[in-house]
Amino acid sequence: MDQQARPRPKARTGPSGPPGALRGWLDAVAVVLAGLVAMAAVAALGLWAAGADALPGGGFPYVLAATLTLAVGGSVELDGGAGFFASVDAGITAMPLTVGLVGALTMAEVFLRQLRFRAVAGGGELLGRAARTAVIWLAALGLLCVAARHTFTVPLGGGLIEELGGALGLNPEVGFHADPLSTLGLGLLWLAVVLAATFAVSRRAPLPRSLVPFQQAVRPAAFTMLLVLLGYVVIGVAAAVGTVIAHGNARQTAALALLALPNLVWLAFGVGLGAEWQGQLSGAIGLPVPKPLAAVLRVGEGGDGTVSLGTLAEQDGRAWWLLPLAAVMMLAAGVLAAYRSPRGVRLWQHAVRLGAAAAVTVLLIGVWTRVSADYGLSVLGVGLGEGGLGDVLESVLGPALGPAAPAAALAGGRLTLSPELWTAVPLAAGWGLVAGGLGGLAASHLGRRGEAPGRDGEHL
Repeated sequence: MDQQARPRPKARTGPSGPPGALRGWLDAVAVVLAGLVAMAAVAALGLWAAGADALPGGGFPYVLAATLTLAVGGSVELDGGAGFFASVDAGITAMPLTVGLVGALTMAEVFLRQLRFRAVAGGGELLGRAARTAVIWLAALGLLCVAARHTFTVPLGGGLIEELGGALGLNPEVGFHADPLSTLGLGLLWLAVVLAATFAVSRRAPLPRSLVPFQQAVRPAAFTMLLVLLGYVVIGVAAAVGTVIAHGNARQTAALALLALPNLVWLAFGVGLGAEWQGQLSGAIGLPVPKPLAAVLRVGEGGDGTVSLGTLAEQDGRAWWLLPLAAVMMLAAGVLAAYRSPRGVRLWQHAVRLGAAAAVTVLLIGVWTRVSADYGLSVLGVGLGEGGLGDVLESVLGPALGPAAPAAALAGGRLTLSPELWTAVPLAAGWGLVAGGLGGLAASHLGRRGEAPGRDGEHL
């Protein structure tokens, strides 16, 4: 047959063609969907344990959507009242970190599985994957904002009271809605932190060739600090199990663990390093907060309490154990980081790398554990204390927001909690410098140190 008469083979569609583009979008959908499903499962269990399944008017799915928006950094605003006699002006900004942690780990795992069996990847490809994931993520957050909106109508008791209330427009209503700007903006930032941490921590994450030489300067220390955070969560779970065995309250403890356990244990880690938080608590509270923490924060009107190792120890002497626990965890991180580092890394480099990783970790802990919850109630300009619409808030919103808003001060209350980052970050860096140096000395006596880079950046 003449060569010109032979049929030419069809050109293969490369990664930039329609099949490759479609696959990229499907991968992005898989990452976002897996994260949201995991977060929703944990949040639903936690809210059920907190009693949100008893909400009137089928409010559970709306509260679930609001909890997911809080978990990625968004805020929820409360509104309502009873005609012109009473109004509610409130807002909650608090991250249920158990929900966020599960979602972050799930999304990171799915994202990495799509890049498995690869040692390096082009920068354009990685940016494209991240951009597609961000687009799908923003669309999902937009849907959550639409779903996270509900109003509860609270009955006045029936009979004549109900009729008078309807005639005067006094049927109390309490509602909530997610703030779209904070949810979309901070939710996108949350995703960026998750993806950046994924590539900073995991040895399975392929990098562009230009960044491969720098991976050993970042990944060992970043990975060990992640293990420290997860280690504190495991310790918290063990403490929760012990609390259930000793004192009961299984459902209440489960709600706290499924929604906000890292909020407490990571704060304990920072306090053990010497960091401080400032805050205030007034009014009733809608979740089980450790008594020492609540006592420190209840300082009266116009003042803030200082959450530190000393102030917590004044309420409960066992708080002093947070110091040696933090020291042991940091020293273990220093040894493991040096052990995973390649031969030839100098002692001062071990110290500087772990110091930087510890500083970034405590910075993130400080941002994540911020809490702001205000319930401003007014009746003809006079504040409502206990009773009245305050009881409505407590009975309706207490089970719903409970541990999902660690800090919810109900019945006209307030809770704020914010870190002193200007001292916390340098303290963490100092701990990291010392632990990194000691870890480098200890690892030098082990039989095997670290991982040796292979061809094309592969790890042996």
